Amino acid sequence: MKIEFVAAVDAAEILAVPVHEDRVLADSGSKLDEQSGGALTRAMSKGRFVGKAGQTLMVAAVSGAKAESILLVGAGSADKIDDLAVEAFGGNAYAAVKLSGAEVLTIDASNLSPEQAARVGFAVRLAAYRFDKYRTTQKPDKIPSINTVRVVTSDLRAAEAALEPLTAVADGVIFARDLVSEPANVLYPAEFARRVKALESLGLEVEILGEAEMEKLGMRTLLGVGQGSRRESQLAIMKWNGGEAGAQPLAFVGKGVCFDTGGISIKPAEGMEDMKWDMGGAAAVTGTMIALAGRKAKVNAVGVLGLVENMPDGNAQRPGDVVVSMSGQTVEVINTDAEGRLVLADALWYTQERFKPKFMIDLATLTGAMIVALGLDYAGVFSNSDEVAEPILAASKKVGENFWRMPIPAIYEQHIDSKIADVKNTGNGRAGGSITAALFLQRFTNGVPWAHLDIAPTAWANKSPSPTVPEGGVGFAVRTLDRMVADTYEA
Repeated sequence: MKIEFVAAVDAAEILAVPVHEDRVLADSGSKLDEQSGGALTRAMSKGRFVGKAGQTLMVAAVSGAKAESILLVGAGSADKIDDLAVEAFGGNAYAAVKLSGAEVLTIDASNLSPEQAARVGFAVRLAAYRFDKYRTTQKPDKIPSINTVRVVTSDLRAAEAALEPLTAVADGVIFARDLVSEPANVLYPAEFARRVKALESLGLEVEILGEAEMEKLGMRTLLGVGQGSRRESQLAIMKWNGGEAGAQPLAFVGKGVCFDTGGISIKPAEGMEDMKWDMGGAAAVTGTMIALAGRKAKVNAVGVLGLVENMPDGNAQRPGDVVVSMSGQTVEVINTDAEGRLVLADALWYTQERFKPKFMIDLATLTGAMIVALGLDYAGVFSNSDEVAEPILAASKKVGENFWRMPIPAIYEQHIDSKIADVKNTGNGRAGGSITAALFLQRFTNGVPWAHLDIAPTAWANKSPSPTVPEGGVGFAVRTLDRMVADTYEA
């Protein structure tokens, strides 16, 4: 998608004009309505379009307009034009005409600041995302025709400057969406690691550890998950050095189970195809590091990805096995389908031991229990530190990603105490499953300030939750973590 900024409308195919609630046209739209003898007002009065966010109304060419068609786009209350309202306006404008046959959409943002105009372009970039690389028989009328969006603004240079860091964030979100959307026969651990290694072109430092290196480090909980697969497990480490030399890095750790059959504790066949996105946490960490590097964030940061494939095999890990983690703690494996926490146990320990970070945030599509607890529109936050958790929650509200803080009560620790090892990888039954999973992870943080983000409900969307989020891979949490870093650690 090509985003351009223009100072005025010039022969537009479709011109999108914002309309606030109660059919209040923005300044430029009001002038256009006056020039056309009230044509836009009459069009609105004949239907149910009142300017609510999400509403659109196409109007044929009117006199005085340098456009073949006018698209009226609901922009909501004129008193609440924040970043999310601007993004909704831009995303809805694109969505309304993407299949129209027109190639160029002009969006009138002249009543907005240059920074808000840039956010319109950012929203269109996110809204235009499609993962269709494997589709070969689509009918032309099902393929979006809009390839260029021109945004009218009062200050071209200011808008372009404001779009630059937003472009880096969009790049991170889109990269994460691509990773989550790829099928597992294409995106297995080594291929994921190869794509991460290619990010060195952005200025990231990347290391890839194979199974031999991880065995020497004692990462046997991670390796145990992948031992039933023919695909070699990997540990990918990304470093961004944008802060002061020697300053503690911010650490992000991602669960990267490229496909999860459940292992010997095999899942039911129905819905198992969805387990290609069980690496959504690793995708989000990758997208976050792309965003930080792309906009040259003034922090030091590290991203660590545990990349495995969980398969049943004669060599696969069994229920009842006891493995020794990198931390030295022994783990009784009760259920091989509770594998993500085994991957993260070693990845978290490795991260805190090697990098001595300011904090660690892990991301994982960890538990079905999180979906039971919060539904499909919220992800869970578990943390041993208010100083880590609160900036995440504050940032998430600004970017429209929903999180809810969950408890990690010490009384529940008893549910993961093993009779034969230091800890077992599941609790007693289904009760509090997402909590006991978080408590398990906490045992491998070594007291470092930490938050666990269980994004199982939100990494994949079967129904689009907003105009800038498509169905399918969401790239969830990239925007939240980038905004958290910008607001709290770069301010």
